[in-house]
Amino acid sequence: MVTWMLSGFGDEIDPDPAVQLPVLLALGARHVEVRSAWGVNVVDMRDEDLARLAGLLERHGVGVSAIASPIGKSGVHDDPATEQARLERVVAVARRLAAPYVRIFSFYGAEDARDVVLRRLRAFADVAERESVVLVHENEKAIYGDTPERVLDIVESVGSPALRVAWDNANFVQVGVRPFTDGYAALRQHVAYFQVKDARFADGVELPAGQGDGELRETIAALRRDGFSGFASLEPHLRDPAYPDVLTGPRRFGEAARAFGGLARELDVELA
Repeated sequence: MVTWMLSGFGDEIDPDPAVQLPVLLALGARHVEVRSAWGVNVVDMRDEDLARLAGLLERHGVGVSAIASPIGKSGVHDDPATEQARLERVVAVARRLAAPYVRIFSFYGAEDARDVVLRRLRAFADVAERESVVLVHENEKAIYGDTPERVLDIVESVGSPALRVAWDNANFVQVGVRPFTDGYAALRQHVAYFQVKDARFADGVELPAGQGDGELRETIAALRRDGFSGFASLEPHLRDPAYPDVLTGPRRFGEAARAFGGLARELDVELA
């Protein structure tokens, strides 16, 4: 039996952290991945917002696994100084909330702009190295790093210990990739963070872990075998008509947690 730390995107449950945190704790998670709070994205949070959030986290005894920033979810030729300044702010948020990881992306419209992507990500990594945080690149669809080959190109070409991989099975499915079969062996050594969601090839719709084409069972088994011991963060994207203002809502977030927990138990992974 190995132990992974369970986390989740709190704003998929509710905009208010006072609601998010008790739900996560009830599901067995002692960490949260922070993307927004009270409808305010992390990059726009004021110092008073951060202080209020930090107080809630402390009172509930919940840590922050990562800051789910929007950095790099922008055009590759947009003003680099603006995005660099936004990264500096997000890193400050991570430091304030004691988050070890900051999620980033590798730009839209970048298929033929490899050199620009690498230059900009190298500048991001310089900030992370200086501030002692780790950037984790998520393989979001339609960005430069949306396939295993290009994700590998990014991390190996930038070559920084402060730039690792946030693995997302569903996002790979949505660009026609079999995640474990087509990508795991090449990327395993670079995976620092596991974002948990599934999807099906036919229409790209997200599903609870193990119910889609994302090869979650194979991925979990291989990560366990290879000694992964980090965060597994629930990002279900399971729409619930009863909660139209969030991506998932508490009821379906619980469904996602139970589906992943069942797979983990079957494969001798303890979630704590």
